[in-house]
This record gives sequence, structure tokens and C-alpha cells, in this order.
Amino acid sequence: MNIAIRADASTAIGIGHLMRCLTMAEELKEKSCRVLFISRRLPDNAAAAIRAKHRLRLLPDDLSWEEDAELTGDILRRESFRTDRLIVDNYRLDARWETSLRPYSGKIMVIDDLADRPHDCDLLLDQNYYRDAENRYDGLLPGHCRRFFGPRFALLRREFREARKRTAPRDGKIRRLFVFFGGTDPTGETLKTLTALREWCRPDIAADIVVGGDNPRREEIRQACATLPQATFHCQIDNIAALMAHADLAVGTGGTASWERCSLGLPALLVVAAPNQAEVAANLHAAGAGWLLGDSATVAAGDIAAALEKAAADQPAVRQASQQAARLMGEPGFDGMDAILQALMEDDHAAL
Repeated sequence: MNIAIRADASTAIGIGHLMRCLTMAEELKEKSCRVLFISRRLPDNAAAAIRAKHRLRLLPDDLSWEEDAELTGDILRRESFRTDRLIVDNYRLDARWETSLRPYSGKIMVIDDLADRPHDCDLLLDQNYYRDAENRYDGLLPGHCRRFFGPRFALLRREFREARKRTAPRDGKIRRLFVFFGGTDPTGETLKTLTALREWCRPDIAADIVVGGDNPRREEIRQACATLPQATFHCQIDNIAALMAHADLAVGTGGTASWERCSLGLPALLVVAAPNQAEVAANLHAAGAGWLLGDSATVAAGDIAAALEKAAADQPAVRQASQQAARLMGEPGFDGMDAILQALMEDDHAAL
């Protein structure tokens, strides 16, 4: 089966959406599918990650949706195989674009979490946690569309799905922190957190500081880590699941990494670094799976330091937050990725 994926990434919008599509692409490849990515200009490391295992075709920047649809259609026509499935993960595209691409694909899947525009698709995945998930897309989807809602369907890499089976329940005592603000961290939250760690002055608590290779401040972060004996710098690594599994508390955003953390029962101090993270972070806070500190523009290093001190002094609260985070991901034996792939790859004439 031949799969085309339309997704973008940049320093400004982050790479989380592209990376979750890459996770799905890896699973599809294991099922003998061929995958083609169609994207606008990408950060170097993101483009390299795709090209290492899949084909990649690039679109110009600053396209209207009509131009995007036309050029995407041209790419699909030029490919040496018919596209059996089209996966779309892009806030800029909606039902108009999807309807334009209908002639090129047997089935269309949309990955979304805004619920702010109509879609013409056969499957829709919204992996975020919302208390009103079942109603958010009312009037925005065709009647036949299969809907996959909630973190139990999160597109987790296999390393997380396997680590989830092995990670023991946490006792709530903070011995090690995991700090990660996405692949690019456009608002500079990692450096802010390092300042907080310096103010907090707890050299007995280790901290793993993780950045992506496309983070424009990575060298500055590396140097800041070198001045903190308890901090270990990690750049563009492939063992994030292992680091999360060994941590007791995370500091991060309400982005796609939220479900990686929750899959391992790792509670977090949350800073909202982009508008689409606000509702997710608020809902995680309300569910007791972490603590929302506020928006990046208003959260200072001192606020993070104070929140760390409060968490370290309340072992029962951290233990309970860990349990709540794990519960959001559903029953341990369920594999949401497999359920999605089965629905995506089943015969076009099967009931939708």
C-alpha cells in the first residue's frame, strides 16, 4: 500500500506534528507500505529524519490552500504509484483542500486538535485530552467519518509503548527531572528552566535537559548546562523514553510530548508555549496529571523554581499526579496505534 503524508514543520510552529506523522510512517513501513512525505521547507534535522527512510517532496512556502492542493496533486500525479491513502496533519488545510485531493487517494485521514474548521475525511484522529471530546467536531465531519478521540490513540513511538509495559509505579519522591520543550523551543523555555534550577539550588536532584538538533539556542543551552553539575545536556537523541522512565517529574509544554510523558506516568510542570497547547495544558491540570504554571510570556524562572520546590515537598501529590497521567492513556493492554492503522489500511469498501 502507498501512503502520502502532508505535514509541515518549522522553528516557529515546531516539529511535533511532523514527528508524530513520522512515527506513523515507521509503523506503516513495517507493514510493507511505501510512504511519501509532502511538506514545505523543513528544518535540516527533520528533513534528514524523513529522507533516511522515506521519500520527501518539498513545496514552496507561502502558498494559498488552492496552490497547495494543486501542487500536492501534481506531485501525486508524478509519483510512480497510485496513492492509496492520504494523511493530513496541517492546521492550514481544511475540507476544501481535502475535497480537491479526493481523486488521488482511496481514503483520507486527518490528524487535528483544533476542531475549528470542517474536514472531508474518512478518519479523524484527535489524540489530545478534552472533557468534551465527543462534541468538539459536531458539524465539522462527514457522517461516515470514523473518529479516534483521546490520548489512548496517541501516536506513540514503539519505544514508549514498550517502556510503558516495564515502567514501575512512581513513589512521588523527586530525584530526577526531565526537561524538554519540543524540538525547537521557539520561546526559550529551556534556558528559563535552567535559570530556575540555578535559583532552586538543589544539586542533589539530577536533571536531564533535552533539545532537538534544530533548536537555535542549543549551544547556549549546552553551555548553561555545563555550569550546573546536576544537569546533563542531551541533543537530538533517540532514548527519550528511557530518560522519561527514569525521571520523577518533567518540565515541559502541553504539546505532543504530553502523551509520551503520560504513557510512562510522568507528571509535569506545564508552560504554554503556543496557543494550541493552552486547552490541553489546562485539561491536564484539571485532570490532576500535572500543574499548569501559565503562559510562556508570563511565567518567570522564579515561578518554575517555586513550583519545583512545592512539588519536591509534596510526595503524595506527585505520586497521585503520576497515577492520573497514566490513567489518561487508557488500559495498559490497549494499543491505539494498531487500532488506527487497522482502520486506515482496511479495504475501502469496508464499513466506515
